Amino acid sequence: MKIIYLALARIPTEKAHGLQIMKMCQAFRKHNFEVELAAAKKGNPQFKNIDTFDYYKIKEKFPIRRLWHLDLVDFERPFKGFSALLSGASFALALFFYLLFKKADIIYSRDEFSLFFLSFLKRNLVLELHIFPRSKFFLYKRLFKRVRKIIVITHQLKKLLIDLGVEPGKILVAPDGVDLEQFDIKKSREECRQELSLPLDKKLVIYTGHLFRWKGVYVLAKASRFLSDDYQIVFVGGMENDRIRLEEFIKKNNLEKITIIKHQPPYLIPLYLKSADVLVLPNSSQEKISRLYTSPIKMFEYMASKRPIVASDLPSIREVLNEKNCFLFKPDNAKDLAQKIEMAINDKEKAQRAFIDVQQYSWRQRAENILGFIKIG
Repeated sequence: MKIIYLALARIPTEKAHGLQIMKMCQAFRKHNFEVELAAAKKGNPQFKNIDTFDYYKIKEKFPIRRLWHLDLVDFERPFKGFSALLSGASFALALFFYLLFKKADIIYSRDEFSLFFLSFLKRNLVLELHIFPRSKFFLYKRLFKRVRKIIVITHQLKKLLIDLGVEPGKILVAPDGVDLEQFDIKKSREECRQELSLPLDKKLVIYTGHLFRWKGVYVLAKASRFLSDDYQIVFVGGMENDRIRLEEFIKKNNLEKITIIKHQPPYLIPLYLKSADVLVLPNSSQEKISRLYTSPIKMFEYMASKRPIVASDLPSIREVLNEKNCFLFKPDNAKDLAQKIEMAINDKEKAQRAFIDVQQYSWRQRAENILGFIKIG
C-alpha cells in the first residue's frame, strides 16, 4: 500500500511544519506503508548540504521528490499574497502532471492548492487542515466534497467545518504529536545545561519555537519584570527578523533576565527542554489561530520533557492541557504569567501527569488513528 504526501514546503526548514511532515511520513512508514514525499524544490541557504533525514533524525528513509515551482521569493520579488498564489498554483500544476500516471492508495496533503487541482483527476485524496483562511473558501468548498477524508488538529476546527456543512463523519480530530523516543534522555538537568552552555545557578524558564506575536513571546518577555533576579527567561528559536524585533522590544522596554538563542536543530530541543525548571506556552488570545485552531508541537514536547508547564488558558490549549497537568494563566497577562511560573517552579505532580498524558500523542499513534479512519490497508 502506498501513500504520497504532498508538501509545498522547504524540506528541511526551520519551521515546525517541516518536522511535522517528516515525522508523519516516518510514522506512516512504520505502519508498513510505502511512502513518498513530493515536496517543493525551494532553495534555502541555511540548510545547504544538510541531509534531510539526518537533520530530523529519521531512520526509516523514503523517497523525496522535489518538484519545480515558481517561487518569486527566491528572486526577491515577494509581491505579498500574489507570490503565494503563484507559488501554490505552479506547484499544484507540477504535481498534476507528476501524478498523472502514478499510482497511490492515498494522496495526502496540507496544501489546498495541490488537492484542488488533483480533485479533477483523483478521488483518493486526504486533506489535513491546520488553519482555515476564509479567503480560500472557493478552494475548500470543492475539496470538502471531493476529498475522501479531512484531518483537523483541533475540535474547534471540526466544529467550524460542520457549521460550513461538512458531514461530521468525514472529519477526524488528530492533534499534533511528539517523538517520545527522542525525549528518553538519561542526562540530568545540570548535564544538559553544561552541554548547552546554559547557566547552572539560575532558575531557567524556557520557550522554544517561533517568535511571532500571536505566540505570546512578548508577554513572556514582559513577565521578566515580575520575576526575581535568580530567574532567567530563555527563548530558543525563531527566524532572524523575528529575533531582531523581539530584541528591539526587550531593549526598548529595558527588560532584563532574558536570553535569546537562535534556531536549533530538532535533535537539540529535548536537551534544552530538559535543562528547564519551567516551560512556557504563552499563546495570545488576540488571534483566532492561537485561541481556537493551534495544536503546538512544542506543547507535546514540553509534556514529554517531564518539566512543569505554564500555558495560556485558551480553548485550543485546553484540548490537551488542563489544571491537572499544567499551570494555566490568564492569556496576555504578564503578571499572572510570572505568578504561575513561581508556582510551577517546584512542581512534580503536574509534570508527571503531563508525561503520562502525552503517551497517547506519539506520531506513530497519530498515524495509526489516521490510517484507521481512512480505512486502508
